[in-house]
Amino acid sequence: MARKRKAPKSSSNGEASAKKPARSSKRSKAKAIVEEDHFVLDHSDAEDENVVESIGEARVARVAKRPQTEEESVFIGKPVDIEEAKLRWPHRYLSQIIGTPEAESLKSEVKKCQARRHYTEARVDGRTFDLGDDAHVLAGEGKDNYICRIVEMFEGVDGEPYITSQWFYKAKDTVIKDCSDLIEDKRVFLSTIQDDNHLDCLIAKIKILQLPLNADIKTKSAAVTKCDYYYDMLYYVPFSTFLKPQQDDTEDGTKSGSTISSEIDVCKDEGSKNPKEMKLLDLFSGCGAMSTGLCLGANLSGVKLVTKWAVDLNKNACQSLKYNHPETEVRNEKVEEFLALLKEWERLCGKFSLTGDKGCQQQILSSENESNHEDEEEEEEEIVDTDEIFEVDEILSLCYGLPEGQKEVGLYFKIRWKGYGEEDDTWEPEDGLSGAQDKLKEFVTNGFNSKILPLPGDADIICGGPPCQGISGFNRFRDSKNPLKDPKNEQLLFYMKIVEFLRPKFVLMENVVDLLRFSEGFLGRYALGRLVGMNYQARLGMMAAGAYGLPQFRMRVFLWGAHHTVKLPQFPLPTHNVVVRGHSPVEFESNAVTYDEGSAPKLEDKLYLRDAISDLPAVENDEDRDEMPYGADPITDFQKFIRLGKEEIQGAAQSNCLLYDHRPLKLNIEDHQRVCLIPVRKGANFRDLKGVKVRPDNKVEWDPTIERVLLPSGKPLVPDYAMTYVKGTSLKPFGRLWWDETVPTVVTRAEPHNQIIIHPGQNRVLTVRENARLQGFPDYYKLFGSIKQRYIQVGNAVAVPVARALGYSLGLSVKGGGGSPSQEPTFTLPTKFPNIKDCQPSATD
Repeated sequence: MARKRKAPKSSSNGEASAKKPARSSKRSKAKAIVEEDHFVLDHSDAEDENVVESIGEARVARVAKRPQTEEESVFIGKPVDIEEAKLRWPHRYLSQIIGTPEAESLKSEVKKCQARRHYTEARVDGRTFDLGDDAHVLAGEGKDNYICRIVEMFEGVDGEPYITSQWFYKAKDTVIKDCSDLIEDKRVFLSTIQDDNHLDCLIAKIKILQLPLNADIKTKSAAVTKCDYYYDMLYYVPFSTFLKPQQDDTEDGTKSGSTISSEIDVCKDEGSKNPKEMKLLDLFSGCGAMSTGLCLGANLSGVKLVTKWAVDLNKNACQSLKYNHPETEVRNEKVEEFLALLKEWERLCGKFSLTGDKGCQQQILSSENESNHEDEEEEEEEIVDTDEIFEVDEILSLCYGLPEGQKEVGLYFKIRWKGYGEEDDTWEPEDGLSGAQDKLKEFVTNGFNSKILPLPGDADIICGGPPCQGISGFNRFRDSKNPLKDPKNEQLLFYMKIVEFLRPKFVLMENVVDLLRFSEGFLGRYALGRLVGMNYQARLGMMAAGAYGLPQFRMRVFLWGAHHTVKLPQFPLPTHNVVVRGHSPVEFESNAVTYDEGSAPKLEDKLYLRDAISDLPAVENDEDRDEMPYGADPITDFQKFIRLGKEEIQGAAQSNCLLYDHRPLKLNIEDHQRVCLIPVRKGANFRDLKGVKVRPDNKVEWDPTIERVLLPSGKPLVPDYAMTYVKGTSLKPFGRLWWDETVPTVVTRAEPHNQIIIHPGQNRVLTVRENARLQGFPDYYKLFGSIKQRYIQVGNAVAVPVARALGYSLGLSVKGGGGSPSQEPTFTLPTKFPNIKDCQPSATD
């Protein structure tokens, strides 16, 4: 009777696992046998008998076994020479050294299934399988067959025939899961996961080709028709990593030369020893925190990274970014309009023969000839009888959308008319410039040379955090069944479309952790699937801001993507002793960037609120100055570093700077009166106000012995909303922060009604600058817009120290060129990072 065996299951991240089945019979005693020079231990006592049992059976992960047929599954041919077998698979023959000092250090290996002999060929149900073959493996009933590569064939000490399977994953079996429709059906991913299975699990030999990750469509199409599956990437469960293979895998399981052609080092100009300037496009840029940190970190690693372009819909955020980064082309527009503009810009550059797309140029010229011919036929009709003729003096800018004075969405140019001033500038469509083609050509040529917009291949890295408001817990109408159909999530689609159009070398996407919580992480899986579908290497991790030197926890998701010609960046491990585990979605706990449990790294002490803001001058609730002197020296290392000017950070001298944006949101009279009555002590909040009673279950209620206290305006001292917030259990309304605390997360709104944001020692909320410090903004970074708008810019930003650490990782990858990618998803930052002059890669890079 055939024994039924469990198939390896996929965990949430696609990790194969299997349970060991019960055996149909059990040996009562281990016998010593010498058979064809294959030695098995002879022990008669019960203790040693159990040792041999564990050797023969432990850690054998078996998949489902086929129903037994008349033809037995057997190895054929001569066994591998025993000495050669011991060299190739030494862990299978450790039973011969039990009791020796060497064995003591190999106890974990001894537990693996031990072998009598190895083979290179087998016959299963009349089919012949060779070592190194790819095969279908029987899965559970109603399930698709598993896919494996046979990397070992051996007879166990229990006399059973086994194979070691190295597993291939279909996209649906990886972390991509339900977004597998983004990946071709025949595309699979080779994993490093191997386990032992009974020979009977094999069903049929199949053909799997390895293709280069940069294979063109014609080559791929021709190859795919000749195989069952193909693979061009490896899949590693840790950090949901997809990597290009380092080498080809030949049919016999050995390694041959790499299929990846060598590339020019992206870190240097060809023929030059000087660092090449790398260009960054920051989408959904906000006020520029993410790109600022990336550039600072990359520069520390020796790579010159510059934010060349930035796009955001918030006008004030764009003004802040432009002020702090005058070298950046900042566009205040929707990303979908930016994408349409990029396509039009590529067409215009082709029209004037500035790009190599000859087909495009010919098509445009042909279209122009037809248009000119029509113009000649209607020339008389175009003559306008007017007293004034407008002549284009200069084309100033271009946009795609609906500028002022226009009725249809499209491509428009901002025109300065000859003889007129700035106040008379207008937006005109392209077909309105038929008589000013020389001016249009001049504008496009100058723009092409100065790269006012990126063409495909111009952006070395695209970063950004597309807002997905459809996943917010504050959105009562969010659609968990079809997240991508929610218009509030469409920014993620446009982000990926821009990546697909521009094809940068690197991609870095940031988002809130709800990206991996909502709808079983569908949007996170989609983003990863889109990158892999575009043949980008990718890995996903979660990083806590406090772990990189801030008194704020703030966990965020980061998704790296890398072109096949470059190394996929790693995630930098924490530098400060902040607990990261336990704050991640259960399915993605292994994606948290932290040290392995049990390790004892030497980390900096975590920071507290005192470390960040204790040096700042006292201000009142009605403070209205945008600039002021510091008035005192820095106290902590954090304060000394955060005060450095832009030139000082970049290595140049800097005069003393003024302090910007040290202004709080001015509370109304009633709220300020309430704040003034909150005790100046740790943990104080509205519960300390007169008339509030805390029950034993920690819920609040009105104190029946006290008449409700009113403010001079007649409004109640304790508002009803404070009593009912989170059903009376919350400690947040009118909560006061304390010096020895770490802030959970910096928020976009400064009202004290439902969050703890009151200064520890002053009767006001934290200022814009104090919030900015909790996000790691350098003090020189000046913000624009109303006070509420500045809070929003700071609260929406990526923590600068996190972006700086990621920028350093990016720099290491760039300097590594197109070499072999690192299987290790994390690395250790230099000591005292970033307070160092010359950062060097650590020994673990």
